[in-house]
Amino acid sequence: MSEFFKILSVFLACTVAFGKLGMPAAMVLFNYEFYEVFIVTSLGGICGNIIFTHLSAAIIKWIHTYRVKKHKIHSKKIFTKFNRRIIRLKNRFGLAGIAAITPILLSTPLGAFLAERFFKDKRKIILYLSAATIFWSITLYFLMLLFHDKLVGWLI
Repeated sequence: MSEFFKILSVFLACTVAFGKLGMPAAMVLFNYEFYEVFIVTSLGGICGNIIFTHLSAAIIKWIHTYRVKKHKIHSKKIFTKFNRRIIRLKNRFGLAGIAAITPILLSTPLGAFLAERFFKDKRKIILYLSAATIFWSITLYFLMLLFHDKLVGWLI
């Protein structure tokens, strides 16, 4: 039964915060077993991508209907410095850039929200975010394995 709770806790941690919480917990709890770490973290991250992409779409739709209802949508677009920076980053890096930094620097909910806000194709968003999750799962496993001796006193 305790093995089930280990798997469940790592799975849930990877759905929300893959690189910051889920991956280090998986490495410690599963004693660096590659298949267990890879399967649980990847499945947790992919489920988080699916859930938060659909949830973000619902939130964006709700915000839009609220703004229409309260007459807060302007007929003329207002571009501020912040809006211009966001558009420049979106045009420069695109969906692949957002997907690449989501598991490590951003959290899954924030990355899915940004991707859904700028790119509306849910299948493509989920595919890119899931591919980035799998890539980072393998990369972080081998990086942590490589630097295990240096992290023993500090992390574990």
